[in-house]
Amino acid sequence: MSVKDVPEFAILGHPNEGKSSVVSTLAENDRVRIGPYPGETVHCQTFPVTIDRTEVIRFTDTPGFQNPKQTLRWFENYKGSQDGMVEAFIEAHRDDPSFRDECELLSPVARGAGIIYVVDGSRPVRGDDRAEMEILRLTGRPRMSIINCKEDDTLYLDAWKNEFRRTFNSIREFNAHRATYRERIELLECLKSVDQDWQEALTRVIHAFKRNWGHRMEHTSLIIVTMVEEILGATSEGTLGEGADPKALRAELEKKFLNKVKGIENNAHADIRRLFKHNIFNVKLPRNSLLNEDLFSETTWKFLGLSPKEVAVAAGVAGAGAGAIVDTAAAGLTFGIFSTLGGVAGAAAAILGGSRIAGLKLKGVRLGKDQIIVRPAPNAQFMYVLLDRAFLFYSSVINWAHGRRDYNDHDKGEAKDAGVIQAWDKETKKICNEFFKKTLAGTGRRRDEARTAMVNRITERLRQV
Repeated sequence: MSVKDVPEFAILGHPNEGKSSVVSTLAENDRVRIGPYPGETVHCQTFPVTIDRTEVIRFTDTPGFQNPKQTLRWFENYKGSQDGMVEAFIEAHRDDPSFRDECELLSPVARGAGIIYVVDGSRPVRGDDRAEMEILRLTGRPRMSIINCKEDDTLYLDAWKNEFRRTFNSIREFNAHRATYRERIELLECLKSVDQDWQEALTRVIHAFKRNWGHRMEHTSLIIVTMVEEILGATSEGTLGEGADPKALRAELEKKFLNKVKGIENNAHADIRRLFKHNIFNVKLPRNSLLNEDLFSETTWKFLGLSPKEVAVAAGVAGAGAGAIVDTAAAGLTFGIFSTLGGVAGAAAAILGGSRIAGLKLKGVRLGKDQIIVRPAPNAQFMYVLLDRAFLFYSSVINWAHGRRDYNDHDKGEAKDAGVIQAWDKETKKICNEFFKKTLAGTGRRRDEARTAMVNRITERLRQV
């Protein structure tokens, strides 16, 4: 697509109506400056949307109108060519500070940009608004109106729609703080109907958006599956030196192991966040979200995987003083294999390991003389917990609009997340279990086949979120 074929839309409106938030969400760019005070945008700034290194569409953030009634008066008295009206206004007022913002905001319109006019639907229609609408009508440019309801206040919604029907080609309700990917696509679809000359270019844009979104889900699936593989293969090993305390070494290795697992999960989540172009937002989840729980906490396992009975059993095994006890006749040492982690962490991570004392066996595994190894046990439930948390994170990321900035206090008090894995069909779980078994078995063709099937099925499930 050549530069001249790239559609441009100028986001216009009164100060502090949410224009920058709309630009940020439509362009998937959370670096768009958004402030709480009117007039913070004083210069036009264009934000291109690039897919596969090709610019497909651009959105231009503009200052708000300052003197709409005086500007309208000039437009109504203009006697020149209709096609050159906007350029003539800018030329006539270029050096007049009273019309600085009007000249700036109309500059992308003068170069051929379409118009997206944004209003805050939670307030009543005013005289300045009608003047702005009439100015934009007189430009003759393709135009859409967006009612950006910042809150759930719809008292003035019908009044805005009635006003817009007189001067705009298309009307949309669009909450820039809550808009999903699907709603962004629907808005682009509506832009196609604004002007027939834009249909071909916007059809290409929408196709590129959908194709790119599919690629992101495929990439997300690879990130999740790779994360599970790395965690299932994670170990923490240490050698007992002369006179060393086995209990202290084991506790140290368990801590390292848990930190390693958490690090792998955190890195995977960060990769997903970057994939969906969240540069500033670090997904501060709702207060009650399960993703705020520790990976190895009892709450995580109870809500995301284990049944109440399984949680009770795990908690009993892991409870202080009730761990799996192994006494060695030679040294008289006691090893609570699960107990040191607390909660159901021991059952969750299913730690396998202990002091390798000569002649000692633990569950059929020959233990050596001077080494402690900590690794996940072959428990598929651990994999499902990781998958559930990954899906919850993915859902949070894709449903956080880029124009949203209430990072610290959003959705306070909302209900805890419900796990998604429990609702998966038997065939999906069969693919997951096969992947789990083949991953633990090592390398080989069947493992590669199981991995491919797993990636494909996870991609399908991501499309349904």
